Amino acid sequence: MNVRRQVSMVFHLDKCIGCHTCTVACKNLWTDRKGAEYMWWNNVETKPGTGYPTQWENQSKYQGGWEYNRKTGRITLKHQGKLGTLTNIFYNPNLPEMDDYYTPWTYQYRELFEAAKIDDQPTARPISMVTGEPVDIEAGPNWDDDLSGSPLYAANDINLYKLTEEQREKLLDVERMVFFYLPRICNHCVNPACAAACPSGAIYKRGEDGIVLIDQEKCRGWRMCVTACPYKKTFYNWNTGKSEKCILCFPRLESGQAPACFHSCVGRIRYLGVVLYDAEKIPGAVKVDNWELVEKQRELILDPHDPEVIAGAKANGIGDEWIKAAQKSPVYKFVKEWQIALPLHAEFRTLPMLFYIPPLLPVMAFNKNGQYETAGEDIFADMEHYRLPMRYMASLFSAGNVPLIEDVYRKLMAVRIFMRSQEVDEYSDDKVQAALKRANMTAEEAEAIHKLTSLPTFEDRFVLPPYQRESEHAGNPFESMLDPLSRRGETGFGFSLVPKRGL
Repeated sequence: MNVRRQVSMVFHLDKCIGCHTCTVACKNLWTDRKGAEYMWWNNVETKPGTGYPTQWENQSKYQGGWEYNRKTGRITLKHQGKLGTLTNIFYNPNLPEMDDYYTPWTYQYRELFEAAKIDDQPTARPISMVTGEPVDIEAGPNWDDDLSGSPLYAANDINLYKLTEEQREKLLDVERMVFFYLPRICNHCVNPACAAACPSGAIYKRGEDGIVLIDQEKCRGWRMCVTACPYKKTFYNWNTGKSEKCILCFPRLESGQAPACFHSCVGRIRYLGVVLYDAEKIPGAVKVDNWELVEKQRELILDPHDPEVIAGAKANGIGDEWIKAAQKSPVYKFVKEWQIALPLHAEFRTLPMLFYIPPLLPVMAFNKNGQYETAGEDIFADMEHYRLPMRYMASLFSAGNVPLIEDVYRKLMAVRIFMRSQEVDEYSDDKVQAALKRANMTAEEAEAIHKLTSLPTFEDRFVLPPYQRESEHAGNPFESMLDPLSRRGETGFGFSLVPKRGL
């Protein structure tokens, strides 16, 4: 057992109102510089929708992430390996173009004050922030906000391709139209494809918290990381010639403060904590078929209350404060204990360490007669009548494993039925117990999930000790013994946090 720690987050999508406050906070803090105009380390997308950059989920187009060969039992970068990168270092046809993002623009505000005297009101024309030339505004980072019913945007969502023609047509009906918001930042993956693809070894995973960073001194701007990242959360700064990405606000974390996106979130949808995982299980977690990926990633995460895990953590220099934080971590509860938070697109095999609780809203759906389900006996719709098909949600959150996503929804619905029975005399005890039994959970678990979801304090949502990095590194021999190759992503899985032997 090789116990490592990872700062991780959970996003509760039922609570996201799509206000973009997190996006603005991140933009103001990190990407307000020249060359970073089009960068959105944090963005909020509407689903169904094409997202940002356009159709980032389509790996037939972008060739991001890893792929598994069942015959050889190996995983390789979908784009190309290091040898392929060196032989084709000046050729990258899968790199997103500016049109896939958008042309960042501003307005000629000076014209409003300095224009020559004319009969008409002067106007501030849009101009490109890259070239300075006039542009026609045709796209933006949230261009398709709330346009779930649009055949121009939502219909091009790659996750809809797995639905039947009838299901896709129903989703475009005005009466049935439904959407939800999907906030995205860098997933700080356990098996980052960006690190494995970097020719200059500039991308590394920090041993103290698992945050994936780009060394700006080593980066040579080859942009292979942009292609390799399946979530398209690595960006190229055209002004500095370097790649940049979300750093999970690690300077704030080191002083005990929450990330800017977390701190500013209006809906309080974000939970941050530390989880412990077994680095020796990484190969076994990615060399499996798609339908096993989520379960294998759950197995990767260790029980912080297990004495053997605690001993392994201390042997690797993880202090008592971090172990206590892992024991109280809301991320561990949602992901491992209650198993209602899932990774986004686990089929990319990067082992993302940001998780999502799928949205249950709207709870009302249409029945076969075209009426809302509330016209019947219950206020909550049956799972088969949800407006967003389970196959669509499975494409997003369970690598296509429909039974797994259905298990999550049974738990979410059981919590609602249980709590409603406490407040409204609507459900009999038999019906409540039946819902809990179908979800394989107890009343105590349902109440605990409700409390952490609906009534959490800041301390409940943010459980992380101040790093005190100076004293911690001084007392941790493993930090200075990390294999330098691990910081350049040159091992089989993009990185290795195994200490050198024989020192």
